[in-house]
Amino acid sequence: MSETLNTAKESLIEFPCDFPIKVMGKTHPEFTQTIVAVIRTFDGAFDERAIETRPSSGGNYTGLTVSVRAESQAHLDDIYRALTGHPMVKIVL
Repeated sequence: MSETLNTAKESLIEFPCDFPIKVMGKTHPEFTQTIVAVIRTFDGAFDERAIETRPSSGGNYTGLTVSVRAESQAHLDDIYRALTGHPMVKIVL
């Protein structure tokens, strides 16, 4: 039974795919470029022009939506770990 569940779970996302990730952090002049550098370690062809940027209402935080080219679930997990582990990042969704 657990094998069936694992197979079903793995098939929810078809890889490779473009996968949107929301990244939030304190507003900083180098925040966007820092996130681009992290993403490019996993996706060398990442185009930073595709980033959507939204400042918080008070301007203290910046939200970015980045679409990464995920080759596998493990690849996507590695990207999430790198982003969540970065000191400038507060939240990754």
